[in-house]
Amino acid sequence: MGTNEFDAIIDAALREDTPEGDVTSESIIPAEARSEAIFLAKEDGVLAGLAIARRVLEKIDPAVEFDEKIQDGAAFRKFDILAAIEGPTMAILKGERTALNFLQHLSGVATATRRFVDAVAGTKAKILDTRKTAPGWRALEKYAVRCGGGANHRAGLYDMILIKDNHIAAAGSITTAIERCRSSRLSKEVETQTLADVEEAIAAGVKRILLDNMTVAQMKRAVNFARGRAKFEASGGVNLRTVRRIAQTGVDYISVGAITHSAPAADIALDFLPD
Repeated sequence: MGTNEFDAIIDAALREDTPEGDVTSESIIPAEARSEAIFLAKEDGVLAGLAIARRVLEKIDPAVEFDEKIQDGAAFRKFDILAAIEGPTMAILKGERTALNFLQHLSGVATATRRFVDAVAGTKAKILDTRKTAPGWRALEKYAVRCGGGANHRAGLYDMILIKDNHIAAAGSITTAIERCRSSRLSKEVETQTLADVEEAIAAGVKRILLDNMTVAQMKRAVNFARGRAKFEASGGVNLRTVRRIAQTGVDYISVGAITHSAPAADIALDFLPD
């Protein structure tokens, strides 16, 4: 992952936390002081965002040395050292919380994603993210999803046509909505809520269909009815208790908003080492 593309996000986070510096550290710590510290896992998880944490500290002071011990996308265990750092004490303290905010949240997203990916292992279903992301953080959160073994759905409203219920209501029908965007070269997907909707979408030539809040039985019937004429994405009512049953219906994708909007932050600390 290139980190420079995220400089604007990092800069905004640092301005938010230190618009006039770090008054506590500047009052206590000698300017020449140097320290060693580690990023330490306090629970098991999957790593994402270590390069962002590094970039935070480097932007505060390029003299900070950062030694990554584990790579993004790798699983870590409780008490694993994720990275070791050495440099000006003031810089480490100034960047500690911002670096941890990125690292904890993104690793939380990667960890949540991996749990869903593991739950559907052995099926053909791929776990997808959604647009339910923190404003401004979408590219970062989608990166974390990939670290967890998931795949990315559309990046935004511009790169794929996804005809949802409100589009259909405004157009009057699934068929009309499809016809109005037929000339676009972008890939197309239609949201359906009933088996009749699925039949209409397939009749209109749609190759990817979203099954919204359908029961497992309805999903199986939709997949069987299509007989390979379309790929299916399941959405709604997906959690770790239900995801495998959903995958076993034969759907190709399962989108899970919770892996970004509700992922618990990973418990990771930055601990100073004794002199």
